[in-house]
Amino acid sequence: MEQGLGFAHFLSQTDGVGRGVLAVLLLLSVASWYLIVSRALGNWLARRRADAFVQGFWQARSLDEVAAMLQDGTDNAFAALADEALKVRAQGGEGRLAAAGGIGEYLTRTLNNAVDCEAADAEHGLTILASAGSAAPYIGLFGTVWGIYHALVQIGMSGQGTLDKVAGPVGEALIMTALGLAVAIPAVLAYNAFNRRNRIWLARLESFAHELYVLLAVKHGQG
Repeated sequence: MEQGLGFAHFLSQTDGVGRGVLAVLLLLSVASWYLIVSRALGNWLARRRADAFVQGFWQARSLDEVAAMLQDGTDNAFAALADEALKVRAQGGEGRLAAAGGIGEYLTRTLNNAVDCEAADAEHGLTILASAGSAAPYIGLFGTVWGIYHALVQIGMSGQGTLDKVAGPVGEALIMTALGLAVAIPAVLAYNAFNRRNRIWLARLESFAHELYVLLAVKHGQG
């Protein structure tokens, strides 16, 4: 069998279509791993900050103390939610169309909008991961089919159709399928992990929003 077979040999023998497929797989891989690392780090930091804020929130003696805590900035979704709720409490909303249904309804809409905005932010990048996970295997398979076709054409033109001449190029072409799977598997695993994290995160946020509503609207007689 011909010596020197492998990915480097395959790359040197492939044409523009094969290189284009490799470029697409490389782009999907880079984008996927960037999102995996950045989202994992961002989620970890968001959870730490949220846990610290929620703990400080329930240890505060009054809502004014919470408002003082928020003056340093809202660096997580729970702090932003509390900030929006306290703004509604401070402004009252009298005479404004937004509060036409009553302060309780105004507070409910404000909290729901804040949760919806966080849900939209949590979806950032998941479309790319889903696309990479679903498309990369087929892109790699296309590269394999094209590589086999290209190799067989070259073998046919050389007139050397023996097994040792066919097996090497065909085996090299299968590298494309392996690369497609290597791109897809981490993307699919990360997509599922981030989806699970988002469900838990939003459930916690909705629970906190309900507690804020009870604290501000019910206990203070504004509902």
